[in-house]
Amino acid sequence: MNETDVRQVVRQKYGEAARRIRERDASTPCCGSPSPVPSDESASCCSGTALPGTNPITRDLYDAIQAGGLPEAAVLASLGCGNPTALAELKPGEVVLDLGSGGGIDVLLSARRTGPTGKAWGLDMTDEMLALANENKRRAGAINVEFLKGEIENIPLPDACVDVIISNCVINLSADKDRVLHEAFRVLKPGGRFAVSDVVTRGEIRSEIRSSMAAWVGCLAGALDEDLYRDKLAGAGFVHVDLEPTRIYTASDAREFFAANGLDAPIPADELDGRFFSALIRAKKPAR
Repeated sequence: MNETDVRQVVRQKYGEAARRIRERDASTPCCGSPSPVPSDESASCCSGTALPGTNPITRDLYDAIQAGGLPEAAVLASLGCGNPTALAELKPGEVVLDLGSGGGIDVLLSARRTGPTGKAWGLDMTDEMLALANENKRRAGAINVEFLKGEIENIPLPDACVDVIISNCVINLSADKDRVLHEAFRVLKPGGRFAVSDVVTRGEIRSEIRSSMAAWVGCLAGALDEDLYRDKLAGAGFVHVDLEPTRIYTASDAREFFAANGLDAPIPADELDGRFFSALIRAKKPAR
């Protein structure tokens, strides 16, 4: 799998997800309901096998208080593995950039926290996701939000313009993670913070998983080992690197993931028990 192949497949799969969410939002009564978070009933109606409701990585990341008042399509489009805005300690007036912003839920939540004097940027390479995000922005009435088209390996922003970088299960999708981390370092202001959620591995992962494009799109194949993640952040110039597990995936989760994505498990799920986990990864750009 080369970088171009990975990017094309990721763009296709996440574009399809955005289209399905917009179609369901427009045509299915439960998806158009005012409820801020899908109930168990609406999750079965609106989520389906390809949307977050049945995926052990992406489900149950936002509570009703956080998601209250957000467009339901933004909640349904949450394809992440964590909740970086809940742990990033955002402050009023800060400028936030979400790498791979998808349907925009983390951008909208960031905009709430930074307030009218702050700014929340979302960056995504998928036209369908950007269209969905801008529709969610309009529905939410957010005025301190802007979505940009671009790749996280080449961020279309000037040097030292952002206080906080967030991301939700997107960096593992890149085939050039060193470039992503160097770009994040570049656009951060001195003293700026890096606070992302990502899938991380612990221990050896079989090549059958690493070479599966379907597993890559599902956030497994491209996940970095925890020690390598720390090393790459340090290599990009970051300091005070910290990696905090937030959800460790069991063999049962692995079986459910393969089934939800229509995959034939290339190895016994028991061998994946505890090998993959979601984590909050924090780091800082030196002040000088």
